[in-house]
Amino acid sequence: MNKYRTHMVKDINESLIGSDIVVSGWVENIRDHGGVLFLDLRDESGTLQTVSNDDDMFKGIAKESVVRLSGTLRKRDDGTFNDRISTGTVELLVDKLDILGASVHELPFEIMTSKSTKDDVRLKYRYLDLRNDQVKDNIKLRAEILHFLRNKMYDLGFTEVQTPILTASSPEGARDFVVPSRLFKGKFYALPQAPQIYKELLMVGGMDKYFQIAPCFRDEDARADRTLEFYQLDLEMSFVEEDEILNVGEEIFYDTFTKFSNKEVSPRPFRRISFKDAMEMYGSDKPDLRNPLIIKDASKVLENTTFGPFKGSIIKVIVVDNIGDKPNSWFNEVVDFASSIGMPGIGYITLMEDGSFKGPIDKFLSDEERQSLIKEFDMKTNSVMFFIANKKLSKAQNFAGQIRTELGRKLELMDPNKLELCIINDFPMFEVDEHTNKPKFCHNPFSMPHNGIKDYDKEDVYDILAYQFDFVCNGNEMASGAIRNHDLDSLAKGFSVVGYSREEVEERFKSIFTSFKYGCPPHGGMAPGIDRLIMLIKDEPNLREVQAFPTSASGQDLMMGSPSTLMPEQLEELGITIKEEEEE
Repeated sequence: MNKYRTHMVKDINESLIGSDIVVSGWVENIRDHGGVLFLDLRDESGTLQTVSNDDDMFKGIAKESVVRLSGTLRKRDDGTFNDRISTGTVELLVDKLDILGASVHELPFEIMTSKSTKDDVRLKYRYLDLRNDQVKDNIKLRAEILHFLRNKMYDLGFTEVQTPILTASSPEGARDFVVPSRLFKGKFYALPQAPQIYKELLMVGGMDKYFQIAPCFRDEDARADRTLEFYQLDLEMSFVEEDEILNVGEEIFYDTFTKFSNKEVSPRPFRRISFKDAMEMYGSDKPDLRNPLIIKDASKVLENTTFGPFKGSIIKVIVVDNIGDKPNSWFNEVVDFASSIGMPGIGYITLMEDGSFKGPIDKFLSDEERQSLIKEFDMKTNSVMFFIANKKLSKAQNFAGQIRTELGRKLELMDPNKLELCIINDFPMFEVDEHTNKPKFCHNPFSMPHNGIKDYDKEDVYDILAYQFDFVCNGNEMASGAIRNHDLDSLAKGFSVVGYSREEVEERFKSIFTSFKYGCPPHGGMAPGIDRLIMLIKDEPNLREVQAFPTSASGQDLMMGSPSTLMPEQLEELGITIKEEEEE
């Protein structure tokens, strides 16, 4: 028999009344009711009330100490039942208490309310934070979801393969985390941003369907939906076309959401929207489809406008019905938001009952423009049209997308009980780098352009589309994927567009360029984000809430003290010299 416990709390019920039992766990609370002492004991599975008539039994025991309690289970008195816990009708009359691990420090926060504590304090004492049932339940749910996903992938005929954590640095994507080599001084390993090359090499190696729960590392600024280390369900398939990968992705997301969430999930097949249409209608390549507002283009209608800010601009409009009676303060908040995102301002007009307009820019409109706006955009009495203008199409779309999202938030248009999924596809192969004004990859550099091999020198590279796609849910990018480019000439040409010579690419991606010469099958895959999936299911505000030991928002592990400095002898062994920052 286990000397620490005969039962976990979850297994204790009225059928054990009269039995001698042993339980172990943490002291959640101690209460003195005038000669009768109560101790609430908590283990991973639940909480049990224990009681003692001995004034010295629970004396001097600090909250969160680890104890073993022996005694007899009895039914609680009528009127003292606690329906908030599974053991609420019984209690343990304690005849022996052993302290297994005393809590000798003052607690930095109350365990059961730890989620209201500042994040940095929670993360410094994460092992205490994990004792909170809400926090712990997230981690336990994560385990259940990973178990479900693994079974799902095996059922779909995929083979699980672990790829290396120490790899080579890549020239694309975010910054790599690098690891110095002791044996090869001056050279470095990199932690994988994703197992991109390895999974393609598995396809070359004849693995028909591969998957793994893959850790990914990116040295970029943390944000709510990304931390320095995150996990994805990485998968790749040989001899497939785009629709086959999308069907697998739909099954993964639909089955996972419907099993683990009580929210209404989009039916299959998910809506498919081209990147171009997504940017035109929603101003984003990850639109929240719960928001019914649609962005439309008024550039043609207002092409002869005399209003200075609209002249020569791309003009986007959003029409919202039945809000014309909102107070001026409401519209002023929209104007303030527009300023906060870098817009010089935002115009709006309200259609009155007599067919006239009211609003700051009405005086700049001709009668013909007024009538065209009403007819073209189906304006109704008391509807409001918001105007977003910019000389650059991308900026006009981006600003309009942010205004659409803000209007949806202010009007509470996004149903919190829905999970609206869609697939954004046909991404451009290249986009303009705003810093250099030169082409950069829009999505994945290893993607297949439409029509296969392209002569990039003889066409506008920004018109080239690729077999690339994202799964999106409620405004969150949930997965990225593509059909891969297995033609070496086309791959090299693609990299040449963004400034890499064939020689540089072949050196950087030597494994790809060598292996493909031995026969590479057509292949493609995707990578659903595990952390974001759980984040949506649990309605958590950021990824840190669904990871066991996350870093802080600044990227520090406050519990372990990383990043940390190395001892001088370690640096010497690695051949590294630290450059001191010069004082200003």
